[in-house]
Amino acid sequence: MPLKNADQFSTIIKAKIEKYAKGATISEEGKVISIGDGIANVTGLDNVMLNELVQFENGSFGMALNLEADFVGVVMLGEFENINENSIVKRTGKVVSVPVGDTLLGRIVDPLGNAIDGKDAIVAEKFMPIEKIAPGVMARQSVTQPLETGILSIDSMFPIGKGQRELIIGDRQTGKTTVALDTILNQKGKDVYCVYVAIGQKNSSVAQLVRTLSAKDALAYSVVVSSTASDIPALKYIAPYTGVTIAEEWMSKGKNVLIIYDDLSKHAVAYRTLSLLLRRPPGREAYPGDVFYLHSRLLERACRLNDENGGGSITALPIIETQAGDISAYIPTNVISITDGQLFMMASLFNAGQRPAIDAGLSVSRVGSAAQIKCIKQMSGSLKLELAQYRELDAFSQFGSDLDAETKKILEHGKRVMLMIKQPQNQPLHQVDEAVMLLTVKERLIKWIPMENFDNFKTQLLVHIQKSPLRAELEKKLEFDKELTDKWIADLKQFIKTYILSIKDYDISKYGLESELNQVEAKKK
Repeated sequence: MPLKNADQFSTIIKAKIEKYAKGATISEEGKVISIGDGIANVTGLDNVMLNELVQFENGSFGMALNLEADFVGVVMLGEFENINENSIVKRTGKVVSVPVGDTLLGRIVDPLGNAIDGKDAIVAEKFMPIEKIAPGVMARQSVTQPLETGILSIDSMFPIGKGQRELIIGDRQTGKTTVALDTILNQKGKDVYCVYVAIGQKNSSVAQLVRTLSAKDALAYSVVVSSTASDIPALKYIAPYTGVTIAEEWMSKGKNVLIIYDDLSKHAVAYRTLSLLLRRPPGREAYPGDVFYLHSRLLERACRLNDENGGGSITALPIIETQAGDISAYIPTNVISITDGQLFMMASLFNAGQRPAIDAGLSVSRVGSAAQIKCIKQMSGSLKLELAQYRELDAFSQFGSDLDAETKKILEHGKRVMLMIKQPQNQPLHQVDEAVMLLTVKERLIKWIPMENFDNFKTQLLVHIQKSPLRAELEKKLEFDKELTDKWIADLKQFIKTYILSIKDYDISKYGLESELNQVEAKKK
């Protein structure tokens, strides 16, 4: 058929080109122009995407992080010793993605989602990109449900809610990881998945943590993302994003997830290293090198979604290591401003034997009692005030011994409160048991217990609470009404009388206990 005009001819040509284009695979290749310190500068990848995975001719992968006018800055995610100038680099067309889903439960993976626990390779049906925009304000709801840590001092004074971001901050070796680990152990049977991200930790430390999780049957609902001290900076940089991507998949299905970042100080150091090697600003100067943006886009992905979006949540516990208790330094102030409160671990308390060594003065939860069950809320209202009074008077009492009776009373009570909130590691408590323990503090029932017997008393008290017929009633109501409170006080006074009578050479008249207990007996009759 003869063509009428040039337009008809060009239409046919375009149709033919489109037909071939649909079946064609466009491969884009580039060449390495320089490589060193885990950074490759590549030319020829004109259409590469930010965070795209590129493959080198030795089989190693890299991630495109700097998109310059004449070249692309690629951070290596694998071996790079045998890559030279003019080595071929191919685009994969995919941004860095990791496997997600229930197949990861009980596994230890590297930041690329590869199994490193010696078991079978992970076969996942779904992969998700590690970078994602956080859910918007309208997709979220308020934090109202408690995430039970099982740590008395935290659940009573600094409660953490599902969807909250609570910073754990303190010097090296002050028990930060232990608090996070105990919180993971306490999620057993509570339908909360846990993700632990190790950034720059020693291999031995991660192995010890995994052993503890395994021994306590906590590995079944947990996944460990491990980027240890020997890994290249790029792997430490992407590790927390891998962890939160794994967590987001469960959150999108309506699940509650707890994620620990241990720790973001080492993450910031790794990113600073990459930034300097890529010749981008490493501090507050500008996007994309800004360290504040590094952590804000990570922690904003932790939230509680509203019911229209499934109602799932991610609770984040980032850890920051300070130098000599300086929380006003650059990285600590960054993360404090992003999170919803902080638990400050005090070195002097830790060295004095207080575990966990949480400073009640500098620690805060901005969600507060909104994330507490009612019985805990009822019993913990005055606890922070009592500890603040004790700390102030304890410091004051160092200067003189002549104290009035009221001051001595506050100091004696404060010492016992400190012992009551002291807790061995890997032994989280049930919230109902915590509420009754707090009742003994609020009603000043612990004043009769000698200091040297306090640890034994706490052990016996816990056994008594768990065996008490009143416990089931409290567990059902989750609230202390007048009748139940009176029953518990009478029950606890009777237990304390029995306990102190078993102490050798104890003077029952010392604290006026005999008259009070006699009144209890008279009321019973």
